[in-house]
Formats: sequence, C-alpha cells, structure tokens
Amino acid sequence: MVDFKKEIVMILKKEIDSLDESEIKSMIEVPPNSDMGDYAFPCFKLAKTFRKAPPLIAKDIIDNIQDNDLFEKIEQAGAYINFFVDKTIFIKQTLKEVLEKKELYGSSNMGEGKNVIVEFSSPNIAKPFHIGHIRSTVIGNSIHKIYKFLGFNTITINHLGDYGTQFGKLIVAFKKWGNEEEVKENPIPTLLKLYVKFHDEAEKDPSLEDEGREWFKKLEDGDEEAFKLWKWFREVSLDEFNRVYKMLDITFDSFAGESFYSDKMGRVLNMMEEKNILEESQGAQIVSLDEYDMPPALIKKNDGSTLYITRDITAAIYRKETYDFYKNIYVVASQQNLHFQQLIKILEIMGFEWANDCVHVPFGLVSLEEGTIATRKGRVVFLEDVLRQAVEKTREIIKEKNPNLKNLDQVAHDVGVGAVVFQELSNNRIKDYTFSWDQVLNFEGETGPYVQYTYARANSVIKRSSIEIDSEFNAELLNDDIIIEVIKKIEEFPNSIKEAQGKNEPSIITRHIVNLAQEFNRFYHNYPVLVDDVELQKARLAVVYAVKEVIGIGLSLLGMKAPEEM
Repeated sequence: MVDFKKEIVMILKKEIDSLDESEIKSMIEVPPNSDMGDYAFPCFKLAKTFRKAPPLIAKDIIDNIQDNDLFEKIEQAGAYINFFVDKTIFIKQTLKEVLEKKELYGSSNMGEGKNVIVEFSSPNIAKPFHIGHIRSTVIGNSIHKIYKFLGFNTITINHLGDYGTQFGKLIVAFKKWGNEEEVKENPIPTLLKLYVKFHDEAEKDPSLEDEGREWFKKLEDGDEEAFKLWKWFREVSLDEFNRVYKMLDITFDSFAGESFYSDKMGRVLNMMEEKNILEESQGAQIVSLDEYDMPPALIKKNDGSTLYITRDITAAIYRKETYDFYKNIYVVASQQNLHFQQLIKILEIMGFEWANDCVHVPFGLVSLEEGTIATRKGRVVFLEDVLRQAVEKTREIIKEKNPNLKNLDQVAHDVGVGAVVFQELSNNRIKDYTFSWDQVLNFEGETGPYVQYTYARANSVIKRSSIEIDSEFNAELLNDDIIIEVIKKIEEFPNSIKEAQGKNEPSIITRHIVNLAQEFNRFYHNYPVLVDDVELQKARLAVVYAVKEVIGIGLSLLGMKAPEEM
C-alpha cells in the first residue's frame, strides 16, 4: 500500500537538508477542506535556514519538484505546499486493504507482544456498583482492547477495594444492626443501609469510629470472626458485580484486589526500611516527599495497620515481578492524581527503574443532578438500573419501528447497553459531567444507536445484493467528492487507533466512527448502490463493505456490539 505521507517526506527531503525525515513528517498537516489539498507542508520553520520569506521558500521548492504519478498536482498557497493525491490510486488502495484485511484492518504488531497491565473498574465490595464506576469500567475495557488490537499482550486486573478501615466499620454495623437473611436476600442495598447507618450513628457517638478501626486491625491480624464476615461480604458483592460485567460483556484476567497483597506487605515494608526511606511521625510511618513538592505519604498508621498506598506499592512490585510489564496502567479518577504521583515517586526513590512505566490514566468525575455521588449518604444511582432501563427503552423503540425484528431481545440489549457505553466514551475522558437519565436514554444525534444503525444499514445493503464483493473493482467510478470523504475517513482509521493508544483516549475512536457514519449516510442518500450497472454496483458495494468493517472494528474497540439488523 502506498504511504502518501512517506512519499511526501521523500519528495521534500531532496529539497530540505536542514530537517531529518521524522521532522518533515511531523510537520505535514491535513488541511481543513479538500480544496486546499489532501496534505499540506508549512514552510515557516525554514525561514531562518533559507533566509527567505516562507511563501518564496514554498515557491522555490515547488519549482524544483518533478512530476509524480502519485499526485494529481502540487500547488503553492502562501507559505504552504499543498499536495493533491491521485484519487483513483487512493481509492483503490484504501478499499482494497480493507477488503483484504477485513476485521484486522488497522491492527498491527507494534506492541510486539509486550505485557501491558490495565487496571480498571475496581469497585469497593459491600458498596453499590453505581453510575460513578462506569467511567473506569468502560474506559479501561476500551484501552485494553485498543492495546490488544495493536499487538500488545494485555492483562486486565480488577483491583477490588476489598480491604481497609471501611470493612471494620461494616463489621461493626452488621454485628450491631444486621440481619443475615436480609443480606442474603438483597446483599448490596442491605450492606449499603448498614454502612450509611454506621456513619449516621458515628456522628452521634464518635467511639464507633474507634470500634471500626479495631475490627479492621483484627481482620489484618487474622481474627477468625472478622475474616469470616469479610469473606462473606466479598463473595455476595462479587456475585452482584458479575451480573453487571456480564451485561457489559467485560471479563478480567485477575480479581486480585487490595486483600491479595495483605501477606506481601511485610516484605515491602522491610525493603523500605532497608533503603532508609521511612520516617516516624507521631507513631506512624511516613515517606517524606517535601523535596518533590508533595505532602508526606502515610505508609503505616500508629496502630500498625496499612493504607491504600502501602498496598499499591506492594501491588506494583508484585506485578513487575509476575508479569514483567511494559506498562502498568491505572484507569482511576482524577481525584487520585496526588496518590499516583506519590506512588510513582516512592517506587522511584526505592530504586525501581521501571517506576515511570506505571501510568495513571485519569478521568473526570460523574455527579448527579442533585449533587455529588455520596455512598455514605446513600446518594447513588445503581449502574445495573441504568443499563436495564436503557435496554427496556430500546426494546420499546424497536417494537414501535420494527416489530418483526428477529432476536429483538438480543438487539435491544446490545443497542441499549451500547448507548450507555458510547455516551461514556464520546467525550474526552478528563471532562467532568453530570449524569442525566434524559441524556443517557436519548438515542438521537451522535449516539451509539446511530452508529450501530449505520452498521446495520450497510449490512442490509450487502445482503440484498447478489454480487460477490472482492478487491477487483473500478475505482474510477468512485471519483466523487462525497465518496472520497467517506474513503478518507476509512483511510485515516488506523491512525486514529494509534492515536487513541498513544493518548489512552478511546473518545478519538468514538468521534472517528461517528464522523464516518455521517459521511456514509450522506453517500447512501446521494448514490443508489444496488443499480443495474454491475460494475458501478460492484464499486459502490466495495465502499459499503469497507464502511461496515471499519464501524464494526471501531464498535468492538469501544466494547460494543454491532447488530446485523435493527
């Protein structure tokens, strides 16, 4: 396949000695509209070297460039050199590659099988799996799929919040006010009520907080009753969580949460002592980070119990020793920015060269219209409820518009759940947003259902044709501005995947397939595909097939299904 960008680099390199090939490539731009060419090279940076005005430099370079069959024309526009690719070659090679590679279009072996850990979702046991958890869950799942598609060996870890003082509090609440049958019948809502009651009562009687800490210390020390209750809370929570993961079609390679590292922290604390990085402060153990403009990190409380960061340091060391990771990615809310800055700095101080291979991928917060999500106050929206309502609304819409659709329940599930996932991944991950039922259940405009419907539309056209689609078609029949815009989006797709991986930003893919769907629907409304002219039908079907494949791949990388019918 011809790499037009590479060809432009080779053309320009002959005229520009002062820049190397990678510098020239980085300066090549894609103009905002096709009237300005398919690629453009700005000459501003060359002014000092050439000692001329940039427009004169552009003119001189163009005067020296020989004719090239890959480009229809090369023109000057002020300080820019604009390259117009040969449309027939461009169309032919782009569609041919999709037709040949099919569902592997855009994939690569750039990862070379390197191990990449993606830690995501990680809810706290005995608490609701609420709408606030969806961001880590779907962003992390998509990042894992993108890395895997590019040849990395991904390991997905659900670092469950299954340890810490809150479990001491929950044990106290259960022993004082709990009922075993109620927990068995309705686990998470019942445990949530107990957790809320504990904090309500602790405001009146602060000694309850001390009781909670004591019971967590008992748990750390292996107390039989504490362990039995903790294990039960963990098991009923996982049963609830797995129902939601099944709805989202998400699986994990490991559910090793905080508790997994409880017997491994002693060794790590010894390592920290040996390296003289621990200091005593009011009976507790800390790592001072003053010289790095960070507050101290509390490693061990004065009662001997450990903290979240202690377990994270231990987990990072365990993961490096177990998986020899290339990257250890944490998909965790931006609230934890300081925590991860401290974690990475402590690993660096401990002498681990791989410390900066630990990467925090932050995301903005979800709040409710009535305020921030607050588990202690019981102010939450259950994620399972959101997914079920989205599926139900989708089922109603399908019954109204296509009552005879086969597999109605499956399509309603795929589209309803997909609508929630797509909305989460449609904006830059770092943005905060307010959860709104109306927004989640709105299927109009640039939404998941719109993209899925475009996929189903393309599939329907292909099914209704009796012509076999292959890579032999007349590309000259497709040389039209509207069709070329579709093919440009197809050709740019592999770069979007690489950009999404480089920035750990799934929304790049989301936006790309929305734009492709819009361009395709413009094509579909302007050009009939199933025409009598066999050669023309074959050429247009190649476009339809390529669009279907790219949208299907994009949806898959987002963790969504692509229904064949809607």
